[in-house]
Amino acid sequence: MTKEALRQHYKSLRASLDPLNVADQSIAIANQVLQLPIWEFTNYHIFLPIEHKVEVDTSYLLSVLQGKDKSIILSKSNFDTHTMQHILLQENTPIAVSKFGIPEPQKGIEVEASSIEVVFVPLLAFDKQGHRVGYGKGFYDRFLRQCGPNTRFVGLSFFAPENKIPSAPHDIALDYCVTPKNTYTF
Repeated sequence: MTKEALRQHYKSLRASLDPLNVADQSIAIANQVLQLPIWEFTNYHIFLPIEHKVEVDTSYLLSVLQGKDKSIILSKSNFDTHTMQHILLQENTPIAVSKFGIPEPQKGIEVEASSIEVVFVPLLAFDKQGHRVGYGKGFYDRFLRQCGPNTRFVGLSFFAPENKIPSAPHDIALDYCVTPKNTYTF
C-alpha cells in the first residue's frame, strides 16, 4: 500500500473510534510506556493531541512525565517553513489551539532539538521495521534529524504494525512504538 493509501485507511480507522475507546486505549498506551527503558533521561518531547484527528490522548503520559519530574517540551508548528519551535512546558506556559487544530505553546523558553533525549512521535501507521507514516508534511522527519544521535524516538499508535511501509532515505525510523497491548522495539 502507498503512504497516501495508508494515511486514508488509518484516518478512517481513527474516525471510527468512539471517545471512550480513545480514552481507554490512551491510558493503556501510557501504562505500556512505563515499561520502556527510557526513564533515566531528563528532557522529553511530547505532542498534544489534535482532537479532530482522533490522536492518542497524551494527557495521561503528560501526567506520568510530570509525576516523574521530567522536563517536558512541546512544539509550535510553522506551516510556512514546515518546521517546529520547541518550548519548555512550565506552569505559566500559555497553550492555545492553532488554526490547524494543534494545541501549542504560544511563548516560552525555547529548547534546542539536540538537547531533547526522548521524543514521543505521533503517527498514523508504522511497520515492523520502525518506519512510520505521518500526515505527509515532514515536520517530524525534519525535527527528528535535528535531535542528538542518542535520542530515543517512541511512536504511539492505537493500531498494530503493518508488515512493510514504503520508506525513503530522509525518513527517520522509530526506536520503539507503543500500542495499547504491545511494545515494539526496532
